[in-house]
Amino acid sequence: MNQMQPQSHQPPDGKEIATLAGGCFWCLEAVFDELQGVASVESGYAGGTVVNPTYNQVCSGTTGHAEVVQITFDPQIISFAELLDVFFSIHDPTTLNRQGADVGSQYRSAIFYHTPTQKEIAEQTIARLTADRVWQQPIVTEVVPMTTFYKAENYHQEYFQHNPNQPYCMVVVAPKVAKVRKHYSSRLKSATS
Repeated sequence: MNQMQPQSHQPPDGKEIATLAGGCFWCLEAVFDELQGVASVESGYAGGTVVNPTYNQVCSGTTGHAEVVQITFDPQIISFAELLDVFFSIHDPTTLNRQGADVGSQYRSAIFYHTPTQKEIAEQTIARLTADRVWQQPIVTEVVPMTTFYKAENYHQEYFQHNPNQPYCMVVVAPKVAKVRKHYSSRLKSATS
């Protein structure tokens, strides 16, 4: 039986929280962990109807949850808009309920906003990307209010960091991390160390 409890949405002083879904949470967590201004990233589940869902339940596609990351960040160092720029650069927001070979509503593209300002920024970002014709197909990313976040099981946390040689990590996660390291090199934590 899963004993996880919903997590508090109150960030530490001076920090904000972003909750994003864009396919497998291992990919998103590995990428956002790299960025300056990101204090923490937790993999979990949001947007569903089942209380305390397990990974297996979410993977069944019957709970309504998406695999998400909840990012605690310092808006003085990295803005919500900048997080969204990275988010849209590492997944395909035009495929409904899928990312590559990962298929199901749990892999949908979604921005779970915590404030009216986040909602506005998300909608503006999508409008800008649409106007710029970044993709040939329409963006299907949901912009929905954040309700309850359930932290995923411990073995999902920092999964890429602990399992870099796992085949999925090598084929799917590593290229996304490499892309962010290349295109956002000045924004990486390693750039300041």
